[in-house]
Amino acid sequence: MAASSSRVTLGPLVAAIDQGTSSTRFLVFNAKTAELLSHHQVEINQSFPKEGWVEEDPKEILQSVYECMERTCEKLTQLNIDISNIKAIGVTNQRETTLVWDKETGEPLYNAIVWLDLRTQSTVERLINKTPGRNKNHLKHKTGLPISTYFSAVKLRWLMDNVDEVAEAVLTHRAMFGTVDSWLIWVGRTHLFRWDKPNRLFILNVYLHLFLFLTRSFRYFDIPMEILPKVRSSSEIYGLMKSGSLSGIPISGCLGDQSAALVGQMCFQEGQAKNTYGTGCFLLRNTGAKPVMSDHGLITTVAYKLGRDKPACYALEGSVAIAGAVVRWLKDNLGIIQTSTELEKLAASVGTSYGCYFVPAFSGLYAPYWEPSARGIICGLTQFTNKSHLAFAALEAVCFQTREILDAMNQDSGIPLTQLQVDGGMTSNRLLMQLQADILCIPVVKPSMPETTALGAAMAAGAAEGVSVWSLCPEDLSEVTSEKFEPQINPEESEFRYARWKKAVQRAMNWETTEPISNGNGETSIFSSVPLGFYILGSMLMLIGAKYIAGQWRFSVDVLTVHERRTCTLYEHG
Repeated sequence: MAASSSRVTLGPLVAAIDQGTSSTRFLVFNAKTAELLSHHQVEINQSFPKEGWVEEDPKEILQSVYECMERTCEKLTQLNIDISNIKAIGVTNQRETTLVWDKETGEPLYNAIVWLDLRTQSTVERLINKTPGRNKNHLKHKTGLPISTYFSAVKLRWLMDNVDEVAEAVLTHRAMFGTVDSWLIWVGRTHLFRWDKPNRLFILNVYLHLFLFLTRSFRYFDIPMEILPKVRSSSEIYGLMKSGSLSGIPISGCLGDQSAALVGQMCFQEGQAKNTYGTGCFLLRNTGAKPVMSDHGLITTVAYKLGRDKPACYALEGSVAIAGAVVRWLKDNLGIIQTSTELEKLAASVGTSYGCYFVPAFSGLYAPYWEPSARGIICGLTQFTNKSHLAFAALEAVCFQTREILDAMNQDSGIPLTQLQVDGGMTSNRLLMQLQADILCIPVVKPSMPETTALGAAMAAGAAEGVSVWSLCPEDLSEVTSEKFEPQINPEESEFRYARWKKAVQRAMNWETTEPISNGNGETSIFSSVPLGFYILGSMLMLIGAKYIAGQWRFSVDVLTVHERRTCTLYEHG
């Protein structure tokens, strides 16, 4: 963007910290036009200590925020934009990613456990076993949520059970718990932020995922209330920047990433919905001032509360674990593409999956199934199938998962959605957007400015009492230009492809047991895989039966083949 003297007098600006699963960004918007003026992005490293485990370093996250803020300010100065025009900062973040830290030293007691982590599968099973009828929806009437590996409460329970430092800090009343926004703002009081009451911890996202799941059910999870955050609204002044280029600027807005996108898409009316395509995929539908409990596998959540004295607005949410992450998997694990942009070209070169269906259940399946035992599956392969067909099937998988969520929402609300508003990094893939319209059989509307998550956080910050530089009145909101993708295939073809996808989903179910069986040496027995365990047992029985019938069976290890000895050893350890 070229420097312009007119930019010096742009009027009030509002910034947003967007701390996502794979990167951190800092963005600055014009409060009058919602125009994005400048931003900076830093990638976040993820570690995978064990299969199904996903972690991030809290200190790296904090440093990335500071770096993004400083680099963006430098870019604004180069554009001849006065950074003193920035009047407020909002925060949006990856939800359900869980941290525990020492309130005396500020040191994290363990890495952040990322929202799609699966290590709590055995914890979930144990909690479900405590419920009448082993019902994973036992708490849903109180919390709007099933008992699932996704949510922060279960991750916190795992940390208390498995990390000595966390257990000790809880016992000595030094532990503090929160999601990424709480961590950034609390620990930042000695680095980035200044607080009037520095010993108070606030959770700034007002949604059921954390608050109700813990406060209404803390006895069930045996979690001490003292380590839980306090709740504040999504739009009010929480504190001031302490240091850096933006020292003294108020932090006055905070929304979980999906709620922020709902605000950024200006879905303020009951019945409006948006879908965000990031690492995962999240569809939210505004249900107004009263929560709607889902009967079809969705989450009931608080969408936002834009002011201390304003009413809360609720939403139905459908969560998909793997969306953009499937692109990263194709790139990093299979090496069939070098960049994400190559995926669209590869898929467009064939224009069909040729009957190949891909269910990327790498972290189990979230809504509407909530089935952690599911695993990824590719089916319908023929000798003709190549990497281009697989690329197309991967894009279709994102669209089919969204279709499942939308169907559930339509059933819960009783009013079918007539168009879907979309945002997120994957929306730059035009083939994906067209596929989505085809599979949903309704138009898909993409705003010209795709950074709606950060925009929502900025809107909440700018509208806060004491800042008041951004009006959220419908008549004052800026017109947003958009592109509409209309369905281009007939509904019969869409239904046929969707039915084949549903068939593939059933094949992906129940691949993993909830808790691997150890052989006593810290190694996992092959019998932790149920299908393989049955295969080996069946093979043993057939061998025994065959030898018995032939009159050759003698119960002696000496007559066993190498394969049979190995099988008997596995059975012994199992």
